[in-house]
Amino acid sequence: MTEYIFGIAIFLAGLGIGYWIRRAIVVRRAGTIEAKVQKMVAEAKQRAQHTLFSAKERAVKILEEAKADEREHQNRLLELQKRLERREAILDDKLNSLERKETDLLQKVEKVKEIKESLENLKAQKIEELQRAARLTPEEAKSELFLVLERNYEKELMEKMRKLEADGEEKLKKRAQEIMTLAMQRYAATLASEITTTTVLLPNDEIKGRIIGKEGRNIRAIEKLTGVEVIVDDTPEAVVISGFDPIRRQIAKLTLEKLISDGRIQPARIEEQVEKSTKEISNQIKNSGEQAVYDCQILGINPKLTFLLGRLNFRTSYGQNVLLHSMEVAHLAGAMAAELGGNITIAKKAGLLHDIGKAVDHEIQGSHVDIGINILKKFEVEDEVIAAMKCHHEEYPCDSLEGVLVKVADAISGARPGARKDTLEAYLKRLSDLEEIATVISGVEKAYAIQAGRELRVFVRPEEISDFEAQKLAREIADKIQEELKYPGEIKVTLIREKRIVEYAK
Repeated sequence: MTEYIFGIAIFLAGLGIGYWIRRAIVVRRAGTIEAKVQKMVAEAKQRAQHTLFSAKERAVKILEEAKADEREHQNRLLELQKRLERREAILDDKLNSLERKETDLLQKVEKVKEIKESLENLKAQKIEELQRAARLTPEEAKSELFLVLERNYEKELMEKMRKLEADGEEKLKKRAQEIMTLAMQRYAATLASEITTTTVLLPNDEIKGRIIGKEGRNIRAIEKLTGVEVIVDDTPEAVVISGFDPIRRQIAKLTLEKLISDGRIQPARIEEQVEKSTKEISNQIKNSGEQAVYDCQILGINPKLTFLLGRLNFRTSYGQNVLLHSMEVAHLAGAMAAELGGNITIAKKAGLLHDIGKAVDHEIQGSHVDIGINILKKFEVEDEVIAAMKCHHEEYPCDSLEGVLVKVADAISGARPGARKDTLEAYLKRLSDLEEIATVISGVEKAYAIQAGRELRVFVRPEEISDFEAQKLAREIADKIQEELKYPGEIKVTLIREKRIVEYAK
């Protein structure tokens, strides 16, 4: 029991000693941890103070940099403001200078106006004084001045005019020759024109009585059925058919030839042969028109219009077959259109149909141009073709290149040698009118029309007409011929001024 109590006492004493030892150890460890914590707090405070100091230094540095940037920006603004102020000052100076110049210019303009008015007044006064002194109107003074200039510079003016005319004429002539040569080379028709005759040859003179018939019944039957006049005169082995309609004359001619060949001439036989001849001529007309259209390679022509075209084969103009002439114009116009960039189809069609009015001009009143226009409109031919064909005789203006080409081709076809035959009266009248145009002019001594009217040779009096005036006079005569005469091709005017001085030694 005692041992038990003693053990418990020892246990309690050990427990107390352990407690105090444990407490001492804990207290010692607590002091060490507190010291560490305090040390860590002190180090943290040190780092915080160092960080704060660094932050303050950086903030100060940033603030100083911001202030420096602001000062630099303000300096730039100030410099820009000063520059703008300087420019504004310069602009103000320039504006003031311009205003001063404008004011000076207006003043000068006013002075110039005043000077001009004074000069005009002075000029008018001097002109009046000159007119009073010279007794000349302004127009007379101008003419006098031009005459003085012409006399003083006559040689230079003539040389310049001749040079310009020679250069222009050479260039135009060369180009025209090229186009004409190419066009005529492509279509070279025979120069011998076909002439429609109204003479019927007889195998002998005895057949004339049979043609007349008993009491003239045969000849009356022929004239009645064909609408022509058959003239049986003293012309050996021939009778003459007279009539204004070429187709009627051709029917009568063919009928007589058939009757003479057959030998049986009586009214019934005449009527039969006239009917056959009429059908034959109608077929010839149709074939002629179709052949012309085919040769010209033209499409879309109404058959009735083709028939009218074939009638031109029995129509002549100054001895020239009108159908052949129309085909020639078509080919020439088409060739020139190809060279000049025109419409070849329109040019050829207008050329072929340009004289279509002559097919019926003996039946309808009016010019063949107007008749042709109405015919083409009736058969609804293109407006471009009508516009090109209607101006070939200058009755209507040429509004297209094709119209000019048709006009030129018509002149070429009609003017070439051998193409047409004119009556003696018309020929002599044309030559007389041509010479009269020159002879009525003052200073002209004499004038001769030569080369069948293709050239007019004019002789002037040298004491009245100078070289320069001769140049002008030749141009005036040429212009007058163009205005007053109508002619195919061109007429050359040659003016001759020849001065002869004759002295005799005695």
